[in-house]
Amino acid sequence: MNGTIAHRGTFKRAARTAAGLVLGAMLFAGTGGSADAGKITVYTSYEEDELAAFLEAMQADLPDVEVDVLRLSTGDLRARMLAEADNPKHDVIWGWAATAMVDPRIMAMLEPYSPADIDKVPARFRDKDGNWFATTGYMGAFCVNNEEMAKDNLPMPSSWQDLIKPEYEGKLVMPNPASSGTGYLHVASILQMMGEEKGWEYLDALDKNMDQYIKSGSKPCNAASAGEFAIGISFALRAIKNIDEGYPITMVIPSEGAGHELEANALMKTSQNKDDAKKFLDWTVSKNAEAEYNKWKSIVTMQGRDMPEKFKNAGLPDDISTVLFEVDYAWAAENHDRIIAEWQKRYEQ
Repeated sequence: MNGTIAHRGTFKRAARTAAGLVLGAMLFAGTGGSADAGKITVYTSYEEDELAAFLEAMQADLPDVEVDVLRLSTGDLRARMLAEADNPKHDVIWGWAATAMVDPRIMAMLEPYSPADIDKVPARFRDKDGNWFATTGYMGAFCVNNEEMAKDNLPMPSSWQDLIKPEYEGKLVMPNPASSGTGYLHVASILQMMGEEKGWEYLDALDKNMDQYIKSGSKPCNAASAGEFAIGISFALRAIKNIDEGYPITMVIPSEGAGHELEANALMKTSQNKDDAKKFLDWTVSKNAEAEYNKWKSIVTMQGRDMPEKFKNAGLPDDISTVLFEVDYAWAAENHDRIIAEWQKRYEQ
């Protein structure tokens, strides 16, 4: 997730707009955990605009639960939690990368909890011991510029294997996995689906067709949308938004399956207000929460999702699980530094 500014905001039932919620956030300066009945502290990596919308919907359903929020990027939130490990300051983790959540040091801080409606979330999107569950996430996709493809008489790709064909030489752009979580999910999923030996051989071949690697996960799609490149390796929600805005692109989900990151939720062992923390976590799998997630996220894990029309028009199926590669989140987390070091040695010399 982007951004490193910490915000702490108290959100109540009072009539506030989503914009007001964001504007009302104050710089985080609190100390100590939440001990007051009806008040919890939540750590999250959701983006500020979606966070404000989610919180407003939550307060409409849980008017008696007061929520203090600390919002940080995934890496910064991990660092803060580890620094506070001896005296955690929060009750709930919400919308945080599963590949960060599975760190054994983090897992040791969690208390298993299964919301009443947890069966709506398939087992593949939750910890087998009940330590965490994911309700949202984001997935990889290709953004293919239809005009650029037609100009050069190029065939539409349908898979990762297509992208290493010689006719695509110099036509590709993708995020650098050393700086972009989207870039890393692509690389990690390729190494998992192909095996490391063949995966690195594939990435060597892909590199021959790559014009450049850039820091942002969204910029490859934006660059392809603007006609700067024929194909941008990016993520689905950016493609969906650009298609909805009228850009001449096609979203392609690779036939081998899309790499993805889940945004997970969990209860802290040290929570001083577990009743309200559990009410909050129950809400995160509610129908109203799902309705709000649907407006913002390409992955909403609850079964029976009503897929938004603009998502379907862009090519996302009703059942998102049918197009996702089954990522091993623990493996991706444990091998992150080694994979990035190898990638940089091969492609940044």
